[in-house]
Amino acid sequence: MNRIEERFAQLKRNGKKSFVVYIGAGDPNLAATRELALAFDKSGVDILELGVPFSDPLADGLVNQLAAQRGLESGTTPPKLLATIADIRRESQIPIVLYIYFNLIHKVGIEKFIAEAAAAGVDGLLVLDLPPEESENYEALMKKAGLCHIYLVAPTTPDDRMALIVKRGSGFIYYISREGVTGMQTSVATNLASQIAKIRAHTDLPIAVGFGISNPEQAKTVAAEADGCVVGSAIVNQIAAHGKSPDLVAKVGAFVKSLGDAVKTI
Repeated sequence: MNRIEERFAQLKRNGKKSFVVYIGAGDPNLAATRELALAFDKSGVDILELGVPFSDPLADGLVNQLAAQRGLESGTTPPKLLATIADIRRESQIPIVLYIYFNLIHKVGIEKFIAEAAAAGVDGLLVLDLPPEESENYEALMKKAGLCHIYLVAPTTPDDRMALIVKRGSGFIYYISREGVTGMQTSVATNLASQIAKIRAHTDLPIAVGFGISNPEQAKTVAAEADGCVVGSAIVNQIAAHGKSPDLVAKVGAFVKSLGDAVKTI
């Protein structure tokens, strides 16, 4: 088992839910990304998703688009991010997933990128625009490297395709709780329980729910139904607000802890 699988197994043994955090890598710079990762590990984050900056982030709403832009402006590239992850690994074993678009992998070469990611200490990839139907070679290379290939399921995914996707995934299934792009919402989807039940009928993998969760109350509601809760835009928004502050890590860390504490009360 890699770190993602080990963490979910540990949580299951302890009867706890997972708290997954997304931030844009290199926002406001890679030094801050490293410090935030270490702080998150100490404040109860179970898995860290790092969004690799990309010029055309089609799955993302405005908050995460702007984070990607700030990451590009700070000079963040995949090799520099992998070097930062290797640096994080000197102090932390927090499971790390790269949230990435396929162009960035294709440019390097699938086999080379996966090998370099594994060597740096990455545990899984969530490739936003690579469907399972085109992923056979990718999945084989990921398995060989010991990395989890994480797939997305949406509310609009037909039942037969949902079955195909979840049987091909590893690590966990990421359920997008709302149609559209990433972004904070004022409420949790009302059909969450039924959608999770449909996914569970086809897989034993843990199910983490994201897209739209923005406060502790929503995080707790989601964690009550799923195996994990993913919070991204709300945290990225905090980074945007405090990015130039010397108290960035402390302020964002306090917000993240409030969300994590809510998830852990389930």
